[in-house]
Amino acid sequence: MRSIGIPLTLPALLLAAVAAGACAGTAQAGEGPVIGQGTVVGPDFQYVGQDDKVHGLPSRDGCLKAEGGGSRGVTNKTRRPVALYREPGCKGAPVQVLRPGQVAQVQPAFASARFGITG
Repeated sequence: MRSIGIPLTLPALLLAAVAAGACAGTAQAGEGPVIGQGTVVGPDFQYVGQDDKVHGLPSRDGCLKAEGGGSRGVTNKTRRPVALYREPGCKGAPVQVLRPGQVAQVQPAFASARFGITG
């Protein structure tokens, strides 16, 4: 039987093409997860909770409950700063304020968040 030679660059090109296609899905901030060409895209503010699940919050006004208790892998891809509070109801001083585009580890864990804060 005759073997067919496959150039080593072919797998790399296939992976690049798949990655480019997977990034083509779009979602609006605040929408639930959207399936787009093999990938799931969620809200622009995401975090890993203390329950080890990925959670997301819409970038809207008011105090939002952070399900699962946020702490690790917090990503703010919104266009608004967000204040993270240890207490529910956005009470007390913020644990941390994330700028638009910022990724951070937040300690201690946060229970609520408020977008669009100033100062």
